[in-house]
Amino acid sequence: MAWFLVIIAGLLETGFAVCLKLSHGFTKVWPTVGFACFALGSFGLLTTSLKTLDVGPAYAVWTGIGAAGTAIVGMVWLGDTVSALKLISISLVLIGVVGLQLSGSGH
Repeated sequence: MAWFLVIIAGLLETGFAVCLKLSHGFTKVWPTVGFACFALGSFGLLTTSLKTLDVGPAYAVWTGIGAAGTAIVGMVWLGDTVSALKLISISLVLIGVVGLQLSGSGH
């Protein structure tokens, strides 16, 4: 269950990063509200999961999902440039996250 919470927290991290961009420096109300909601949810779920998980692998999974998810959303919906190097780099982040998880956190 704790790993499920980390995955959801990572997806919420993607949400708060995208809303942060869309808020234009906290000058737009609804993206700013979205940012706050996503951030509170993400940190709350991560905090809950860390009660039972090792911090290193859990944090790596959380940030990896957030970073990869944000990069993908940026390329698909926000007009960020797409390149082979970006796609390879996202793949490497995800491979690293899976590797950390498989290395055995004991939970």
